[in-house]
Amino acid sequence: MAVLADAVVVGAGIGGLAAALALSQRNINVCVIEQADKLRNVGAGVQISANGFRVLTALGIGSACLTSALQVRAIELIDHKSTKTVCELDLEKYNKGLVHLMMHRADLINILFKACVDAGVSFLFGERVMSVLNDPKPEIVTASDRYCPEVVICADGVHSVGRKSLLGQVAPYFTGHVAWRALVPNTTDHPDVARIYMGPKKHVVTYPIRDRSVLNLVLIEERDSWAKESWSEQGDSNALRHSFCEFNLGTDDLLSHVHEPYLWGLFRHPVAQKWHAGGVVLLGDAAHPTLPFMAQGANLALEDAWVLARCLSKTSAQETCLQTYQDMRKKRVERIIAVAEGNAWKYHLTFPPLRWAAHRTMWAMSAVMPGRMVGQFDWIYRYDVTAEP
Repeated sequence: MAVLADAVVVGAGIGGLAAALALSQRNINVCVIEQADKLRNVGAGVQISANGFRVLTALGIGSACLTSALQVRAIELIDHKSTKTVCELDLEKYNKGLVHLMMHRADLINILFKACVDAGVSFLFGERVMSVLNDPKPEIVTASDRYCPEVVICADGVHSVGRKSLLGQVAPYFTGHVAWRALVPNTTDHPDVARIYMGPKKHVVTYPIRDRSVLNLVLIEERDSWAKESWSEQGDSNALRHSFCEFNLGTDDLLSHVHEPYLWGLFRHPVAQKWHAGGVVLLGDAAHPTLPFMAQGANLALEDAWVLARCLSKTSAQETCLQTYQDMRKKRVERIIAVAEGNAWKYHLTFPPLRWAAHRTMWAMSAVMPGRMVGQFDWIYRYDVTAEP
């Protein structure tokens, strides 16, 4: 049995690395356990909205992220077949002062990792966590050893070992949606905007990343059933093209450039009622998995990381600070998750007269009240978790 650090983070994703960095900057000895043998240049695009960027800035890596990312100038809602713009939300004009980024997930991970190393965080790669115990003290059992830190932060996603330890096995339910994701060359001179192409029972999101040479594609469609919940299931590019053959995604056929798409079913997991026990605490998707329809998964994990680190550094009464962390986060994430869950139907209207009326209404509102349209989610984007005492 060994002691790695005062705090051990399980999972070297965005939330886990941000938590490790925030804790280390508060002079807490941190080790990150990651089952992969090294960080890999894998994944796809991620959107960091202003609420998440404030955390990155407070962690001292905001400028590095700005260098590696593109700023979102606008969000465009587009009819899938005619390509007419139904609604344009001009973020530059009506969200002044807010920074919304589009970047490759691997670029953000690498920035966070480097900052963690510079801050003295240690890493244990290639170590699979088999179980996390919380009675009476936290203990991590891996394939090769056992570790007993003061606190275990489980940032290991929807299949979190720590979540199972705290909550038992809670079966998710299939939402009726599956998601494809792919990276393709930016052959359409796509501007620095996020585009949402809306069609019957389907929608497609496109935006550029890195140096604008690459487009990130996320394609959502409704299905009656799905068995496997995985982020790394290889999909069939021909099946993708067939499913979205009615979508016109610009002057070039972007789907013809898709060769190795990934496909996963979207499952709904309940927000954990209890986020901690015996020095084991959940963070990000481990505590509150969210659907991707508001692009807030990474941003909520960043907010969690900041609040948890601040709570742990303020008091030695561990149970009290972990409960404070949960109390500060739970209502906000529940509200955002509810909005995300109810968002997809707006893009998937099937009855032509209803779809026409809804699109016409969106167009009129964006023309008459553009500031109000952009500002409807100010409670998400203008929230500054780093400003709280």
